[in-house]
This record gives sequence, C-alpha cells and structure tokens, in this order.
Amino acid sequence: MKIHFIAIGGSAMHSLAIALQEKGYEISGSDDAIFEPSRSRLDSRGLLPKELGWHPENLNDSIDAVILGMHAKADNPELLAAQDLGLKIFSYPEFLFEQSKFKTRVVIGGSHGKTSITSMILHVMNYHGKEVDYMVGAQLEGLENPVKLTEENDFIVIEGDEYLSSPIDRRPKFHLYQPNIALLSGIAWDHINVFPDYENYVDQFRIFIDSIVNGGILVYNEEDEGLKKLVSETENPIRKHPYSTPNYHTEADVTILDTPEGDLPLEIFGKHNLNNLSGAKWICQHMGIDEDDFYEAIATFRGASKRLEKLAESSSSVIFKDFAHSPSKVAATTAAVKEQYPDKTLIACLELHTYSSLNADFLKNYAHTLDQADQALVFYSPEAIAIKKLESISKEDIKKAFERDDLEVFTNSEDFKQALFQKEFSNSALLMMSSGNYGGLDLEEVKKLI
Repeated sequence: MKIHFIAIGGSAMHSLAIALQEKGYEISGSDDAIFEPSRSRLDSRGLLPKELGWHPENLNDSIDAVILGMHAKADNPELLAAQDLGLKIFSYPEFLFEQSKFKTRVVIGGSHGKTSITSMILHVMNYHGKEVDYMVGAQLEGLENPVKLTEENDFIVIEGDEYLSSPIDRRPKFHLYQPNIALLSGIAWDHINVFPDYENYVDQFRIFIDSIVNGGILVYNEEDEGLKKLVSETENPIRKHPYSTPNYHTEADVTILDTPEGDLPLEIFGKHNLNNLSGAKWICQHMGIDEDDFYEAIATFRGASKRLEKLAESSSSVIFKDFAHSPSKVAATTAAVKEQYPDKTLIACLELHTYSSLNADFLKNYAHTLDQADQALVFYSPEAIAIKKLESISKEDIKKAFERDDLEVFTNSEDFKQALFQKEFSNSALLMMSSGNYGGLDLEEVKKLI
C-alpha cells in the first residue's frame, strides 16, 4: 500500500509514518518545516523529504491514500492536487481507526492526564510482555516509536485527543475512534480557539461517551463532578466504572501507595499521578492484567517524557520540567511538587505559550494555580500574542489573573533568565512548566544551577 503524508514532520504524523513503514507500506511525505526529533527520526528511516515545501507533483494516481496533518491548511497545494485526482484523503484519527476497526480499541481521553495514563498502561503491558498496538503522545522508555500497528495484536491503546482532526475535518480526534473500552480523566476547558465556551467544550465529551460501542466500558474519574454528571446523563448502554485517588503517603521524598499487599514505593508522585494510576489499573484489568501484576509493573514506572521529568538533582535540591500549560495542569503539577518536597523552597516557572493561555478572557482561569509555590515566575512573549492576533495583555493583567501580588512577570527572555539565575537554590525544588522554551532558554545551563 502506498501512502503519502501531507505535513509529515508533526510529532504524531512522523511516528505514524514510521509505524506504517515498519508494517510494510510504501511511505512518502512532505512538509514546509521539520524540526527535531522528527527530522532525525525520519532521516534515519529514509523518510525525510528531499526538500522542504509543498509539491503537487508528489501526488499521482498510484497513491492509495493521503494522510493530512493539522499543520497543513485547507488550500495546501498538495491537498488540492489530491482532491483533483480523487484520491482517498484521511485525517490522522480516521486512518488510525481504519487500521484498528477489527481490534479492541482502548481510548484514553480527558483534558489532562491522557499521556500519563496511556503511558502507564503501555508500561504495564510491556513489563509483562503483552503485545498491543498503540498510539501515545510521548516517547516512552522501552518503546522505540510512539505508534505501533500490526495485523495480529488484539488490542490497540489510543491517546484520545479532543483537538480537531484535520484542516478539512473539524471533528475532535477522539470522536472518530469508536472505543470498546474508554477512560475519561476529567474535563477542564481548553482549546478556546476551537471551543469558544465551556458548554461547547463539554459537549465534545458527551459526544465521545455516546460514541463508545454498545455494551462497551467507560472508566471515569468520579472526583470530577462535571464528568460524573455527564456519565450519569448518557443513555448509551455501556458499563460504567468510576475510579478515584487511592490512599498513599510520603516518606523521605518517596511516594508510598497503600495496597492490599502492603506499602508499595513508587517512582512517580503527586495526587494527580496517583489518580491517573487508579484509572490505568482499571483499564489494565479490563485488558487481562490482574491487580498484583499491575502493582508489580507500576512500581517501576518513571513517568512519561516531559511529564514531571527530573532534569537534575543534588544532595539538597532538584529540578523538574513539565509540559503543563493549562490551568488545571499547572495547579496539579505545582501542588504535586510541593507535596513531595514540603521542606524545600518551591520555585515555579511558567511560560504562557498557547492560544488559550495568552487569551485575555481566558487568563482568569489561572487564578491561584501557582499558590503552592513559594516563589513564582511567569514568562510570556508579546510577539507570540501578536502572531496569534490576540488582544495585548500587560504584566499587571497577568498578576491580577493569577491573584498573586508577588508574582514575577517577564516579557523578555534575557530578563527572565537573569532573574531565575539569581535565585538561591540551596534546599530548593525548581519546577519549569512550558510547552515552549522560554524564548530559547538552555536547560543544560539550568541544570547547573544546583
């Protein structure tokens, strides 16, 4: 089968291209910009386009299918050529469903925790040598590629993103998977450029619940009242299994999970991660892993890439980075580090980088999210606001939104770096939260602070 990728350089797109090549498909692709690690990974497999840009001549009637990435636009020259030729055009999730429609589809959704829960499940499966197909949004220890597709595996585990499928398919990705087994971790308004109000955003999760196949299973976080209400309202004939945060405690900076067999030390920490663990356990049990085997495997789980990832540690201090950027994730991550290191000075740094986080009307959702930090710094770029064509915001707007008078706010990357590097780091925990890079901050230099 011959497949052409339009916008092959994307994180998920290039991983799917590699997975299909490993399955024996003939792959080609194009993009106007490809960054690391996508570039090196494509190059090592002979899939890197010979030149950047869009080339309609790449399309011809020998191509069996075109997969269209979100980075492309609706007037993309290659897309128009494919349409003129009458080729089959799929969004990423559409093609993933085609590859998995005869498998048991396990879809992990929710505004937060999707990657972590999916990673936990895959870690447990891998630990016990249980082969499954998967698609996850992070690089995992022990898994060469974030996407795996086979003919023979019975299960596929999919991280179910609520963002749009493609430039010409405005449905959320997770609406297309039709899960047999699903998990929802919670609902916290996000992607306001697509879902203009909270009610519209919640509706996407209602549709997802109704898309679970008849007689299927929904595992859901009962501590989220909005989600709990949605689950109670559905008329879809599915089995419903609630989960909640298990009992745990901390000893000498180690989180201990209380289990029927006794105390279990974990590599991960934080209430939100323990809540994620509880959901992952349910899913693993539905996939044939018993409780004792789950606990044995999860004790060795160190976390997903970019999710509370430890950068450096000394005898008295520690540095973490995290992908957190939405209000619920910022609050949960900050609280987790403070809970794990209550006797250390917590210095929390946050970059406002996404469309939602830089929106003047959305900012109020960050109120008190950094309260658990002893010192808090926020960086944002006015240029990023201009590029996104948003209303300008001031430093005072940021302080007012977070409702924290001592908040340090920076709009210049050098000023932010200077302020950060002048902090006292003895007996401290430094938390770097961003989906960007603070205007070019070198994390190798940051590591040297402790």
